[in-house]
Amino acid sequence: MAFQKVNSKVVKVNVGQAGGVVARTGAMLFYSGQVSFSPHQVPGAAQMGGMGGIARMAGRMMQGEHEATMMAQGNGEVHYGYAGLEVHVVDLQMGASLRVEASRLLANTAGLQSSVVSVVGQSGGGGGRGMMGALRGAASGALTGQGMFTTQLSGHGSAVLLAHGGLIELQVGGPAPIVVDPQAFVGCYGNVQTELKTAMSWRDAVGRGAGEAMQLQCVGQGIVYVQASEEKL
Repeated sequence: MAFQKVNSKVVKVNVGQAGGVVARTGAMLFYSGQVSFSPHQVPGAAQMGGMGGIARMAGRMMQGEHEATMMAQGNGEVHYGYAGLEVHVVDLQMGASLRVEASRLLANTAGLQSSVVSVVGQSGGGGGRGMMGALRGAASGALTGQGMFTTQLSGHGSAVLLAHGGLIELQVGGPAPIVVDPQAFVGCYGNVQTELKTAMSWRDAVGRGAGEAMQLQCVGQGIVYVQASEEKL
């Protein structure tokens, strides 16, 4: 385990042993030893930037679905925390992946493969196929707090999640799906598919507010992480 919890709101990590750490900007509290910090770009965060029309719009949305990050390298120990939020350490095994809302990812070991993926692409058709489907998914995401894109980590390493009021692990894999309030959703680990469901039309949702009518259905095999609050980070 690369990250160790100091208390419910702070983790520490030996940067040299971890092989480098990527963390959201502003999360470093203090460090000891010979550690250097440099800006870090999430792969895929700007891959649509050079396209035209709708693709450019989606590219701008994607840019907004990840946080600015810093790479820590060298030999020393760094303490991380953010805004007094609760922290939760996830250890990834080879072959599994972690998808997490970008605003709820505090840090991860640099050896993990990181990319920005479409939530719609993970849902099996929540908003329809193609770019227009992605934009419809973005409209739903704007109503619920569920982003259009999310950060995916894979490989062998560790990540630290942030949550308001603590974090609950829900096992996915039973006969019935797990249904989560999208604003309480933090992320999922394993082979979990998510799909945004609504009992009303998009126009009705705009007029009345999303409320409990917008729900995130989770199926497959794995874990869903839910925070004990609907407050956005």
